[in-house]
Amino acid sequence: MSEGATGLIEAGAGVQPQAGERRRGIDRVIMLFEALLKHRAPMRIGDIAKMINAPRSTTYEIVNSLLEAEMLENVGSEGYVYFGRAMHLFGWAYSHHNAHYRRILETLDRMAAETGETVQLCGLRGNKYVVLDCRDSPGPFRISSDVGVEVPIPWTASGRLLVGHMHETELKDFIPAADYELPDGRVIAPDEFFADVDLARRQGFSETSALADRFTWCMAAPIRNSHGAINTTLCFVLPVDTPEPRRNQLLELLRERARALSLAGS
Repeated sequence: MSEGATGLIEAGAGVQPQAGERRRGIDRVIMLFEALLKHRAPMRIGDIAKMINAPRSTTYEIVNSLLEAEMLENVGSEGYVYFGRAMHLFGWAYSHHNAHYRRILETLDRMAAETGETVQLCGLRGNKYVVLDCRDSPGPFRISSDVGVEVPIPWTASGRLLVGHMHETELKDFIPAADYELPDGRVIAPDEFFADVDLARRQGFSETSALADRFTWCMAAPIRNSHGAINTTLCFVLPVDTPEPRRNQLLELLRERARALSLAGS
């Protein structure tokens, strides 16, 4: 047991935390993991404390406990920490226990090998879009999105499918006004986005061109759960100048594979 962890145990010996204190501690652990995920790189403990708005002493206690559990690990010699190998084991256990998720990963591998294109699994985290997994194109013109990076929903083809169950008034409350502005300063009119959502709902797929990146054409098809809801999508990210016959061929393949992965009616 580490020296720091021993100190924590001694300091807390005989003291039983109240329910509210335990809850705050759990919340701060979750916030700490979210901070590291968003930062996508090792951080100093003091910087983590600022990011999660917690006292430095409390943050050091949490970090010491997580280091001992191998959920975090020290990086370098200057006080940086990042996710530890226990986190890899948790992710491995999830992906291997969940047979449906294994099927999805196998489909990503197969589609990338068959087409030579970038293929992604996408979903929502809160009111943002994220890439959950990705297989990059092996070609010279590679297009990829970092897994786990949160992106405004209106920037994406998948986003138009993932919010298809919402009415216009719900969408107005759900999507921040700033999320309609693209990286290059262009602004998507909310009414235009709502119309896109309705179209995606009716046709069962979505395509966007040159939104988040002027050089990309994106297409997405829904993966439905056992209740028919769309929690994830299967996507191709293509060069924007991909010929239309090629796009149509890939869209047909995309929809076919997404239907095969859907649990509704299976």
